[in-house]
Amino acid sequence: MTFFRSTAGLIPEFPSPAETGDMETLETEEAGVQPPEGRAVPVTPLVAEGDSVARGAAVACLRHMPDVCLVAPIAGRVARISLMPGRKLSEIVLFREENGGIERHDTSMAETVGGLRRLLQTAGAWPWFRRRPFGGIPAMGEAPAAIFVMGSDTRPYAPDPQRALDGREAPLARGLAALARISGGPVFLCWPENVAKPNLSTGEADIRWIACGHRHPQGSAGIRIHQAFPAGLDAPIWDIHAEDVANIGDLLETGVLPMSRLVRIAGAGLREGWCLSTHPGADLRQLAQRIAEPGPHVLMSGSHLDGQPARWLGQRERQITVLPRKAPRSRPHWLIAALTETASTLPMIPTAALSQSLGAALHAAPFIRALGAGDDESAMSHGILSLLEEDIALADYALGAGGKVVQQLRAMLERIKTEYAA
Repeated sequence: MTFFRSTAGLIPEFPSPAETGDMETLETEEAGVQPPEGRAVPVTPLVAEGDSVARGAAVACLRHMPDVCLVAPIAGRVARISLMPGRKLSEIVLFREENGGIERHDTSMAETVGGLRRLLQTAGAWPWFRRRPFGGIPAMGEAPAAIFVMGSDTRPYAPDPQRALDGREAPLARGLAALARISGGPVFLCWPENVAKPNLSTGEADIRWIACGHRHPQGSAGIRIHQAFPAGLDAPIWDIHAEDVANIGDLLETGVLPMSRLVRIAGAGLREGWCLSTHPGADLRQLAQRIAEPGPHVLMSGSHLDGQPARWLGQRERQITVLPRKAPRSRPHWLIAALTETASTLPMIPTAALSQSLGAALHAAPFIRALGAGDDESAMSHGILSLLEEDIALADYALGAGGKVVQQLRAMLERIKTEYAA
């Protein structure tokens, strides 16, 4: 298949200064605990405003999955708990305190599969998993048909996962072996094709390697899942970053879940690029303040393609994009707007660029046609159940201002979830 050629995919270019300086480790003075995947979910707070919490201590649990905890990424004091109607979590803000404690967990429970699941849920690692179809975190008792571990990331300006894994072969192997116990099927390790495979001692675990090229979206989890082990309504697939798997390996060895992650800051609003080690929920303003150009900016958690304006670093994000804030455009007269704009959807014409933006793994013409027509069954036959918004964000970029593929994908996934997965 053409998917495995190094020429499959695109290399989108965005303005950003070169990365300078040495990599540092930085813990921000404030941190935010947010819902998994950025969506509001009902929670039960386990702390009150003014309480001091250790790093890794549970600050809330999900109401419908009480064993799944959201934990403090830094040791500090609870400054604010913001809940929306229905006790849905908006954010829990922490102020860092010096000499804060570190939460330790009993790893003896991991001797059984059920105990291993409970350890990952109570320690705060469960939100690092993302399921397909539909997205979100897995249910407490869900058994995946396979797990994909992403050791490659081809999004523009993504930090190289190999830098985060340097010298961590043993924790990575322990984490992979643990995932193999949870999975009802194989564990796929996606790895750059030009990087030598590390010698991982995972015992009898079913670990399979997938080579990824350097063009996007070859390092995208959804494209890899669609090509190697498609997700289904009755066959959920999980994906997780390789650095998080190594952190799980450290948890099993020491009882402490590391909160560190390699993050790269890029974008046209910077004087210089920066790669650093920080933590989930880090304050984007503090991370970007010393390297940002003067003037107003837009801070996004995520890449140029799929990032969203935010105050805190997302639970799974490893990129921060800083863009100059543009002045608002003047609105045209209502009659001119009525004559030049239409409420109807413009047609999306499949091109070679659109096919490459899908990694040459999806048939662009029938897939785009199914999305535009709202043909659920045809879209499912073409692999929509393996995909999420970030997997096809490059398609919207290739289509330009008229691209609405991401919106159509989410609308169709929600409809399929309501009609078929009830």
